[in-house]
Amino acid sequence: MTRVVLASASSGRLQVLRQAGIDPLVMVSGVDEDQVVAGLGPHASFGDIVRALAGAKAQQVAGELDAALAADCVVIGCDSMLFVDGELRGKPTDADTARAAWATMAGRRGELYTGHCALRLRDGAVVHRESQFGCTTVHFGTPTDDDLDAYLASGEPLWVAGAFTLDGRGGWFVDRIDGDPSNVIGISLPLTRRMLANAGLSISALWQANPVT
Repeated sequence: MTRVVLASASSGRLQVLRQAGIDPLVMVSGVDEDQVVAGLGPHASFGDIVRALAGAKAQQVAGELDAALAADCVVIGCDSMLFVDGELRGKPTDADTARAAWATMAGRRGELYTGHCALRLRDGAVVHRESQFGCTTVHFGTPTDDDLDAYLASGEPLWVAGAFTLDGRGGWFVDRIDGDPSNVIGISLPLTRRMLANAGLSISALWQANPVT
């Protein structure tokens, strides 16, 4: 019975998996994201950056599993960043940063990159590793000043890549997307399904081993 371990603190990713019939064990890594990015050098592509961050998170969590869990599990790590206005953005550091981000996002489009890493563990050893990324184009609306003030005051933009959500309050200010919506929330179900299949795991078996109660 293969246990799914989600190496992420994201409530959005957890909700996507639960709504899709899998209740994972959540373990949050303590990866220094700035250090990971700095180690890639100045010429790393956007896909390389989010894949490296997802891989670092999955690897760190995999190294902290107890023997019983590591006997048969798959660790999924993810990381998302938004490319807009010539800049790759993660989570804003404060409300002022989020406000400045929205000043350049409103009425425009950006590309949401999400890196994914799947580590298949058997008997304590990693027997399969794969990392990929998805990219979805997001077309942003233009919130009124009052709406933006209230959105920033909610605190939601400070916890998410690009200072917006699709599945929360920020969804009011997204006009449309081109591509996979689950990738915008933080974990692409189609991409993850293919990665799990490459690791020899079926969705039906994971439903059975990780039921949502």
